Amino acid sequence: MGKVENKIQTQKKPLIKRKNIVVGLIIISFHILGFLSSINALMSSRTAPGTVAWIVSLNTFPYVAVPAYWLFGSPKFRGEITDMREKDSVLRAVLQEKQVSVTPYIFEGRDKFEIIPALEKLARMPFLKNNEVELLIDGKDTYKSIFEGIDSAEKYLLVQFYIVKDDSIGRELKNKLIKKAEEGIKVLFMYDAIGSHSLPSSFLNELESAGVKTCRFRSGRGWVFSYQINFRNHRKIVIADGEKGWIGGLNVADEYLKENSRTGKWRDTHLALRGPAVLALQISFIEDWYWIKNEVPELDWTPVSSCRSDIPVLVIPSGPTDKFETASLLIQHILNSAKERVWISSPYFVPDEGVMKALKLAAFRGVDVRILIPEKPDHILVYYAAYAFVSSILDADIKVYRYHEGFLHGKSFLVDSSIVGVGTVNLDNRSFRLNFEITAVVLDSSFAKQTEKVFKDDFVRSRIMEKNDAENQPLWFKIISRAAYMTAPLL
Repeated sequence: MGKVENKIQTQKKPLIKRKNIVVGLIIISFHILGFLSSINALMSSRTAPGTVAWIVSLNTFPYVAVPAYWLFGSPKFRGEITDMREKDSVLRAVLQEKQVSVTPYIFEGRDKFEIIPALEKLARMPFLKNNEVELLIDGKDTYKSIFEGIDSAEKYLLVQFYIVKDDSIGRELKNKLIKKAEEGIKVLFMYDAIGSHSLPSSFLNELESAGVKTCRFRSGRGWVFSYQINFRNHRKIVIADGEKGWIGGLNVADEYLKENSRTGKWRDTHLALRGPAVLALQISFIEDWYWIKNEVPELDWTPVSSCRSDIPVLVIPSGPTDKFETASLLIQHILNSAKERVWISSPYFVPDEGVMKALKLAAFRGVDVRILIPEKPDHILVYYAAYAFVSSILDADIKVYRYHEGFLHGKSFLVDSSIVGVGTVNLDNRSFRLNFEITAVVLDSSFAKQTEKVFKDDFVRSRIMEKNDAENQPLWFKIISRAAYMTAPLL
């Protein structure tokens, strides 16, 4: 019996040794990958705090940090950035002669607005005049306006959303697009792969069967890059015939029409646009389409001037392939340019260092700085993060309003008495450095008064934060708040 046991033990020893060798190789491999990944983070991460955090975690806990880094934290692969920029350059060259058609509509009143030159450089487009704009509040009015525009299209429709759901409003959109395609209208439909991950193939198959061309936006290519889920196309654009356009915060989902059991009714802001500036929206859409499909659809590039209004509008696309951090620079510029007031609405407000300093400097100059954020966020970390910096913000005499009648999802700003911005940009790291976003800047005092009224109505439905909101919280709450704020640069 002893001999049998000795034989079994002798047989087990090589197996144990082999397992130990395999485990050891796996551990060594993770540490090597962690080290190599930390070099990648050092050379290309977006913020200094994020770089330090990734380097420490990748070398200390590589088993968890390495997969997390390549799924969420890795900056865009340089080859992909270069490729996309080159494609943008090629596309811009193709469209350059078409852009000449808007030359007669370039806004001449640059001397009236100091803010213009820098914004035009960020947009790589000029402010265009002869536009008509309409402020759309919440789902009912926005969908009504968009659907009427879809119904009236005679040549083509370009539709792009971050989130499209297969619910009642999503199916209504689908049916309208199918109807237009069956009428012989060209319809291009683009959605984000991550934002619309739950969109079923049956939804898309119905569109394709009717003649609608669909496009799933992904920031990377190949099966490896497909799992890099941190870069998303957050734009929401609808264009009818190159004459009418819509841009803003609303996606396509029933939650914009009825109360959510957790957050309540969604409060959002959108913009309807008619005029030459719609062609700038069209350029943004075609750049995204060209990146995925490698084709430039035949569209109408003839500017159609509004006969009822002469409002200057600039469309500013932004994204992780930009040479500069366009969205962050946009916000910093409007803060630095403000003379009387800056009112900002954002569902996700986790400002980076540059925006934080610009906010404080504006307040120090005597500018009325107000930030409108939700009381009931849809992301718990965002809720906690707001408490990490509120004391510093309030010390600078900046007012922070927390909207409590539902979930505030609108992204807009009002500067002084005539500058309004409506789009998709949140004041957080994701919008500044990870997402493809878009903003329309409107120069008009009457439109600014409309926007002012909307802000004031929202302020009435909000409470003003006080320092005690953060200082009187228990220690565990303060720790979570600070941790939530510190993790923002990681993503």
